[in-house]
Amino acid sequence: MRRIPLFAFLFALCLSTAQAQQQVPPDDADGARAVASSDDPDAAESQATKVPLAEIRRYVGVYDAIKQAYVDPVDDHKLMQSAIKGLLLDLDPHSAYLEKSDAQEFDEETSGAYDGIGVEVLSMPDGTVKVVSAIDDTPAAQAGLRSGDVIVAVDGRDLVPADAVGPGPLRGKPGTTVKLEVVREGVAKPFEVTLKRDTIRVASVRGRMLEPGYGYIRISQFQTDTAADFERTLEKLQAQSGGKLRGLVLDLRSNPGGLLTSAVQIADDLLDSGVIVSTRGRMAGNDATFRATPGDRMHGAPVVALVDAGSASATEVLSGALHDLQRAKIVGSRTFGKGLVQTLLPLDNGDSVKLTTARYYTPSGKSIQGVGIVPDVVLKPDKATADKQADDGPAPYTEASLPGHLRGEDEAEAGDNAGDVLPGDAPIAAALQELKKPVAQAASPAPKG
Repeated sequence: MRRIPLFAFLFALCLSTAQAQQQVPPDDADGARAVASSDDPDAAESQATKVPLAEIRRYVGVYDAIKQAYVDPVDDHKLMQSAIKGLLLDLDPHSAYLEKSDAQEFDEETSGAYDGIGVEVLSMPDGTVKVVSAIDDTPAAQAGLRSGDVIVAVDGRDLVPADAVGPGPLRGKPGTTVKLEVVREGVAKPFEVTLKRDTIRVASVRGRMLEPGYGYIRISQFQTDTAADFERTLEKLQAQSGGKLRGLVLDLRSNPGGLLTSAVQIADDLLDSGVIVSTRGRMAGNDATFRATPGDRMHGAPVVALVDAGSASATEVLSGALHDLQRAKIVGSRTFGKGLVQTLLPLDNGDSVKLTTARYYTPSGKSIQGVGIVPDVVLKPDKATADKQADDGPAPYTEASLPGHLRGEDEAEAGDNAGDVLPGDAPIAAALQELKKPVAQAASPAPKG
């Protein structure tokens, strides 16, 4: 007799995930689109939902089997939460069900303040977490965590898939200590790293003069205020240079992305015209084109964008736009290759669904997914860094190497396009050298013929 109310609940579940929701764009999304809805339970097999009754019956059969025969009693809410998360598990590595606390923390990260160790991670199906990048000047960066590291245990306990629920074991009160067990490619055995949690207030933009007339701006991730901070930092550097810079190094290394709107605004700050990025999805509301407006804050002065294997998502949108529109020379290593838009769809119970809703396309119409941005000038780690990575084990990886990733339209074989992580100051010096080349060439005498 349990089947009747369970069917009713499942119909309601199907409808609640399909009802019109405001799309909140905390991660690489812009605009909002109402999702198709229906108040008719019989619409479960309609074109809008496409949930056949046979599949619901199959689910109910498994649900009943677990409730009746599993060795220990299973709470209904816990079992249903697992089922809901299972809907998203095999879609792609970036889609996920976020309970209310997770969604709030997701918003905290885009605002730039949270309590933890300061690392951008990707949860893997086995419960371990892969490091996308360690945020500058945080406990994680100071402890030497790097892009590609895999955290397999926290405080002596192996991570399991359930650890992806809620804040997770990496979060905690400032001042508390956490011990991580880390696996690094090229290192024979896992090693331990002990960190002290802190309130991570990520200053996403910082700048300085490299030489008279040549500025440097580092963007570590794209948050709500990143574009405004970029503009203020650029104005400060220009003032130090007498009102106008001769050139700018824009450091985007190991920037994992963030808000698409911030990346688009910074691209607009450096462009006078042209398409910055376009997005395409199954629904019309996910098809959008972002264009530059007149007004280049650098007044045409040359720009070099510095990227590496940890540069992902919105970072690739910015560097791709500057490259395709010939506004900047791209220097460094091939980027991560995440060309997907995630949209946060809030549910009426306070939880949210983080869902991949569209793909990015550069101004030339190419997909970033699984391919990344190929630099104009390829850099390799310097000798000191290469020697250290030889001992520690370098861990370059790409979107294409993630289990269950959505294959890109122009994607090569997984692993063939992996870039390098480029830490340290040597890449900055190389970028400055590239930045000064056009000036040096213009000053050279014209060849006689």
